[in-house]
Amino acid sequence: MTEVRFLPPAAKFLKKLKDKKLKTLYQEAIDKIREDHTVGEAKAGDLSGIYSYDIYYNKTNYELAYRVAYADHKIIIVIMAGTRENFYDELKKYMKDL
Repeated sequence: MTEVRFLPPAAKFLKKLKDKKLKTLYQEAIDKIREDHTVGEAKAGDLSGIYSYDIYYNKTNYELAYRVAYADHKIIIVIMAGTRENFYDELKKYMKDL
């Protein structure tokens, strides 16, 4: 099975989630991405090479940003997770700092 790694922003957000249903939706999204990494929307411009996956829950849009790396096998790197509000601004800022 495809390996999944979490960068600190994603790990921190997912660890702090209290809502079990939302946590389950994120886990299902990660499982879908594991099976086929192209299920997310490929970004362009400054975020080229990054995919985002939308999760709608309780009238709120949540996002999951990830990219795919290849070593001797495919690795899904989950970069960031959170609500849609300011998500891409924070993602760009984080990517610049890497």
